[in-house]
Amino acid sequence: MSKANITKLNVINTLKDNYMPYSMSVIMSRALPEIDGLKPSHRKLLYTMYKMGLLKGTRTKSANIVGSTMRLNPHGDSAIYETMVRLTRGNEALLAPYIDSKGNFGKVYSRDMSYAAARYTEARLEKISEELFNDINKDTVDFVPNYDNTTTEPKLLPTTFPNILVNPNIGIAVGMACSIPSFNLKEVCQTAIKLLESKTGKINFAKWLPAPDFSTGGELIYNKGTIEKIYSTGRGSFQVRAKYDFDKNNNCIEIIEIPYSTTIESVIEKVTSLIKDNTIKDITDIRDETDKNGLKITIDLKRNTDPHKLMKILYKKTPLKDSFSCNFNILVNGSPKVLGIGTILEEWIKFRINCIKRQIKYDIDKKSQRLHLLKGLKKILLDIDKAVQIVKDTKQDIYVIPNLMKGFEIDKEQAEFIADIKLRNFNQEYIINKTKDIENLESDLKELKQTLNNDDKIKNIIKEELKKVIKTYGQNRKTKLVDEEDIEHITEEQMVEDYNLKFFLTNEGYLKKVPLVSLRGANKQKLKDNDNIIQEIEGTNKSELLLFSNKHTVYKIKSYELEDTKTSSLGDYLPNILGLDNDEKIIYIVSTIDFRGYMLFFFENGKASKIEISSYETKTNRSKLSNAYYDKEKLIYITYLAEDKEMVAISSIYKVLIFNTEQINSKTTRNSQGIQVLKSKKGSTLKEIKCIEDVEYKDFDYYRGNIPAIGTYLKKEDKENQQEQLTML
Repeated sequence: MSKANITKLNVINTLKDNYMPYSMSVIMSRALPEIDGLKPSHRKLLYTMYKMGLLKGTRTKSANIVGSTMRLNPHGDSAIYETMVRLTRGNEALLAPYIDSKGNFGKVYSRDMSYAAARYTEARLEKISEELFNDINKDTVDFVPNYDNTTTEPKLLPTTFPNILVNPNIGIAVGMACSIPSFNLKEVCQTAIKLLESKTGKINFAKWLPAPDFSTGGELIYNKGTIEKIYSTGRGSFQVRAKYDFDKNNNCIEIIEIPYSTTIESVIEKVTSLIKDNTIKDITDIRDETDKNGLKITIDLKRNTDPHKLMKILYKKTPLKDSFSCNFNILVNGSPKVLGIGTILEEWIKFRINCIKRQIKYDIDKKSQRLHLLKGLKKILLDIDKAVQIVKDTKQDIYVIPNLMKGFEIDKEQAEFIADIKLRNFNQEYIINKTKDIENLESDLKELKQTLNNDDKIKNIIKEELKKVIKTYGQNRKTKLVDEEDIEHITEEQMVEDYNLKFFLTNEGYLKKVPLVSLRGANKQKLKDNDNIIQEIEGTNKSELLLFSNKHTVYKIKSYELEDTKTSSLGDYLPNILGLDNDEKIIYIVSTIDFRGYMLFFFENGKASKIEISSYETKTNRSKLSNAYYDKEKLIYITYLAEDKEMVAISSIYKVLIFNTEQINSKTTRNSQGIQVLKSKKGSTLKEIKCIEDVEYKDFDYYRGNIPAIGTYLKKEDKENQQEQLTML
């Protein structure tokens, strides 16, 4: 292609010319609901069913309805049928379903329970749909041509209740979205009545409309501040969780209601995943037992499992508790607006007032026209014979109307009405009976005109309609409200399963976390070549590990953060997990639950520091603490001390001192240099610390003393005994 044939286009103009019409079409004609609570696809379907006589008639095949709807909605039969499915009672997606269905229409709470084809199912309009079409034939709403100008359809439906809040509406347009939860029909109507009665136009909406209500039930976690914010701004989110029963006889949990935003399959898949990765070990089986009686997910438990504690864990880790995000974005007079509850109801009241005014004007026109005709008829009552004679004497049909107009001083419409009366009815009785309505019509017209010009009277009409809707269709809430303050929040640690285990620390820096169950029958620990276990301690899966390094640092890890291992594995490599320096290694570990006890540090200069282990506890759960112990002297020995006991200090010149650790005062300062335990003689240093049960001296009292002390030389027989033990080793 030559350069001469290339046309340069402005990207902004191209987008404006091509994309903007599309986006506006999606916003206006597809994704967002209008003040009557319906999207165009809903309205077209319901109006088609209304015109088919399905409001009071028998059910017809869904395929017939879908086919007829295509006269108004050209988007294809599958899209129309899918829309229809969600509006049915059988699908259970709506609190107040519009369509009475027969056959399999699937379930909103099941992803895999698909609906049957349109040729197998039947439907008609529910009785509540009468409220959607109330007086639609009295010019209450505008009608527009359909897509091919072969018929007309209503722009809105004159719904007698705030349908925009009663049923959920979720849609994604271009650059904007809509997410409106459903509210209880009775509560919505009561709220609208209170707003109509308010002289200031302001009420406490949260009092009359406590919170959303869903067709799938469940429990809504109620926070007054959150609800009030959603009501005022039209945006925000709240949480809904499943409802369950515990069957003691079968030791199982039965989930009977789930959040509107999730499905049975999503719940089962997530729980199964938690079971497989050993996050939850108290469940033996989970299955879907949903039947014609309703939803049920059964969870079989192990013995002695606390079902309520388990449910708290499942609420936190599965879709059994889910959030619903609100975005009250609706079309008002053709413009998308995010409105609060109060503004939505005010807009609906304006819309309903306009519908009623249009209906009154229609009735006034019809009654005025009828009155006008009857007044003309009344004039011939005085001389019926004259009227008959005029018609009889008129030789041409075209002069009958003019002659009647002239003979009785009536207009053309009145004359035509009189001329159309059958000859047999040209009698006094017939005319008197007909003209009796004049007085009633005049009275009705007077009342209608007064009502038309009085908004308070129109509001009373709306109130009466709302009261009728409450009485006829009102139902109790399905979603239970649970106050957020009454909910016991579960922490990450509470969700952890607790069990006994052992920790093994090796010289090469490996740490094994082995459950005691796995140790049964285990004959040999797997280690790297030339590696050996330097420490073995007991603990639980909920304990906290303190790992002391040779760089005067302590690292902290929750036991449950480490994976369980077997004796046949090497374990976790601490330099990688903790991010140790090249010349840094872990020399000692402690497992604690309550941070009680002490750490004892002995240094080459004969001093010892006794540090309360609570000094290593931090509110912010820090994983690394510097200055864990004194760093100006070489560390000889480190140990955890649950309670005071006797220990043995041995110097480089074999001076021995047996002392009780209660003589060492505890400190809260982690890098304290401590106090003198073993004094130096002739430049001697502290060489070794042992527990008293690890030595075999013939006379312990001989070595006992109070600190600080130089100690007593090791007796010859004790020295020989010690050398024999070393030789045997």
